[in-house]
Amino acid sequence: MKLYGHFLSAASWQVRIALNLKGLPYRYVPIHLSRGEHRVPSYLAMNPQGLLPALKLSHGVVLTQSLAIIEWLEETHPSPTLLPGDAILRARIRAFALALAADTHPLHTRAVLTKLRGRGLDDSAIMSWAADANVRGLEACEALVFSSGAFCFGAAPSLADVCLVPQLGAARRFGVDVTRFPRLIAIEAACEALPAFADAAPSRQPDTE
Repeated sequence: MKLYGHFLSAASWQVRIALNLKGLPYRYVPIHLSRGEHRVPSYLAMNPQGLLPALKLSHGVVLTQSLAIIEWLEETHPSPTLLPGDAILRARIRAFALALAADTHPLHTRAVLTKLRGRGLDDSAIMSWAADANVRGLEACEALVFSSGAFCFGAAPSLADVCLVPQLGAARRFGVDVTRFPRLIAIEAACEALPAFADAAPSRQPDTE
């Protein structure tokens, strides 16, 4: 498999973690956002949205959207599971993941921040916008954690943890004091002690800057 991504892309980071947790080998293909490589015809032919990541399977099928990719991984490689427990627990895990991947991350993507800059907002206002989006999402997730274990929803990482770690990384980049979320920070520490998370970190990617 080939994973087309960017070292700082939270969505790419999610898929790297999931692939690592599943123990699946893949080739990482950097797509440089600052050079506009996500908008070149060859990439748009694979992913018409021009977004990251994209996962090209060994037989040529291309999957897009990080949560759709992770759901596919879960269905085709169910062990270890990222959606454990009964239907209620799985719904809680998905809700936590979507609070970050669908309701928080989209508010501070490169495209959104570029649009805000084009509307006349200065860098300070843009940073404030992104920081506020992260704070609101993480505040909700601090309350949504439902676990007596080390991770968001139990004794092993789930889809919730896969989405949490990249979002905390994004929050720090926008100047958020994440120590205000002690439960999430403790979970992050438990995640980062695992090689699957540590190896997926932006600083360990070949395109890191």
